[in-house]
Amino acid sequence: MGKIIAIANQKGGVGKTTTSVNLAASLGVLEKKVLLIDADPQANATSGLGIDVESVEVGTYQLLEHSATAKQAIVSTNSPNLDLIPSHIDLVAIEIELVDVENREYMLRRAIEGLKADYDYILIDCAPSLGLLTLNALTAADSVIIPIQCEYFALEGLGKLLNTIKSVQKIHNENLDIEGLLLTMYDQRLRLSNQVVDEVKKHFDEMVFETIIQRNVRLSEAPSYGESIISYDAASKGADNYLSLAHELIQKNEKE
Repeated sequence: MGKIIAIANQKGGVGKTTTSVNLAASLGVLEKKVLLIDADPQANATSGLGIDVESVEVGTYQLLEHSATAKQAIVSTNSPNLDLIPSHIDLVAIEIELVDVENREYMLRRAIEGLKADYDYILIDCAPSLGLLTLNALTAADSVIIPIQCEYFALEGLGKLLNTIKSVQKIHNENLDIEGLLLTMYDQRLRLSNQVVDEVKKHFDEMVFETIIQRNVRLSEAPSYGESIISYDAASKGADNYLSLAHELIQKNEKE
């Protein structure tokens, strides 16, 4: 049975989509069968894997309104062992459309529950908000990875996200775990980066992944070519970091 992992943080620009795309591609390269669900109306994970967003006719929006099945929404990508359920700007409307729908937090869970047997990992790239889309992702997930950038306001808003996770555990999904906090955009030359790492590790200890994602030019270039860092530049520091994270995730889950 596969594991569903949401990648969430209501702060924008912390590396959620970068992590979703590159962790998914790294797991695929390590011969795990992976599905990435783009649950962000910006559709950056979709374009970052070389899919033309304008051509998307069936994706996360149709999945949440149940006008298409998950299997109808899945597209293959150029990355080994990696499938995608794409997103489109239409997804913006879903929060309004579902506002009066009963059990609206369970739409994604219902739509993808039959897919667990087909994949080792199902990753969900969440929107930068704590709205209904993110709530759906957390209700559907077994665990959540929280990317935190190594910058001044790193811990700002983290308490709010952890409270949201607690309330999801209490009301919608008692089995939701925190897979780990992932430090991103680390620059070892900056004292501030090192202070943030120390602070996060001091507060959260074993919840923090050992792998730290470093700032890397190749990592920021890859999406503009519609490629993961693994296919864009496998020798780069960014590829090395995400392969290390994928190994850490696999080892952690094989122990459980």
